[in-house]
Amino acid sequence: MRAISLAIAQKCNLGCTYCYAREGEFGSSPKNMPLETALASIDLLISETRPDERINLAFLGGEPLINRAVLRQATAYASERAHARGQKIGFSITTNGTLIDGDDADFFESHGFAVTVSLDGPATVHDRLRPFKSGRGSYDRIIERVRPLLRRTGRLQTTARVTVTPTNLGLKQTLDELLGIGFHSVGFSPMLASPTGRGELDEADLQNMLAAMIECGEEFERRVMAGERYAFSNITTALHEIHKGTHRPYPCGAGGAYLGVSADGELAACHRFVGDEAGAMGSIEGGIDHDRKTAWLEDRHVHRQQPCRTCWARYLCGGGCHHEVIARGRPACDFIRGWLLYALQTYLRLGSEGLGRAFGAGSGPAA
Repeated sequence: MRAISLAIAQKCNLGCTYCYAREGEFGSSPKNMPLETALASIDLLISETRPDERINLAFLGGEPLINRAVLRQATAYASERAHARGQKIGFSITTNGTLIDGDDADFFESHGFAVTVSLDGPATVHDRLRPFKSGRGSYDRIIERVRPLLRRTGRLQTTARVTVTPTNLGLKQTLDELLGIGFHSVGFSPMLASPTGRGELDEADLQNMLAAMIECGEEFERRVMAGERYAFSNITTALHEIHKGTHRPYPCGAGGAYLGVSADGELAACHRFVGDEAGAMGSIEGGIDHDRKTAWLEDRHVHRQQPCRTCWARYLCGGGCHHEVIARGRPACDFIRGWLLYALQTYLRLGSEGLGRAFGAGSGPAA
């Protein structure tokens, strides 16, 4: 294990229509993670690694800034522990942006945070999908609060993550608006499984999303060849993976090098499995359930999945998000293959000169 995420606040001030965490509470009563649980989680992470291995600590929710005091104390503790053993550590937070405070920019900058802000499009689109629980729109509040972060050009990088539903498929408009505001990069993620089924993309929606993604990609190609920066993170991430020769049997580190921790100290395969027995991996108090972890990795391997084992894209895709596959199956296979085919073609079209420019522009969060 080299990365953990802390569900530091299993509560939220927004009422997002599709939230996998059921408006941040994961189907139970709202709660904050106690400091003791956060510190014990960090101790577990460090005990599982060598000083020469980089580790990563992520803060998620709910809305993690509801529990700002514990977040800051946990960050300071992790920094001190890693520094004492000469170990490199990275920090990240995924936030809805509404609670960003005046001095958060200084704090995130000083610790080199990667900040991901959830935004689903221009104001009229976003406010339908991500309102406050009162029903009031949240877009204007988010943009106001995030601007101090966007002005930072040092260690702090602030990106936008867009969850795509059938009602916000105008991706290029969203991409251009958010890049224009000043986000370091913007990435899109399809809504494939929500607790109520609201917002899920069907086959026709996914084909429309693929066309919209390719439209963004074509603009990326034009901009790159003109020597301009156009930080569409889905394509830059795909190009990096192709260039590295990625050959992965899983879509991510969930259940392997990465685990999530609930506010109660229960370990899960990732942040999306908090409170879900399907991804239970032990507890902070009792330790990692290595038998469950081993069985998970065996069962979720791409060679054990159908139709993955005969799919040409299996080692680029890794079989799809575990949580989404368990909840809904694989409705997005054609979408994923179509996107990867486009990315491979783009890699060839750009050539060494174009790729040099693309990689020089930086890549955003994987999506």
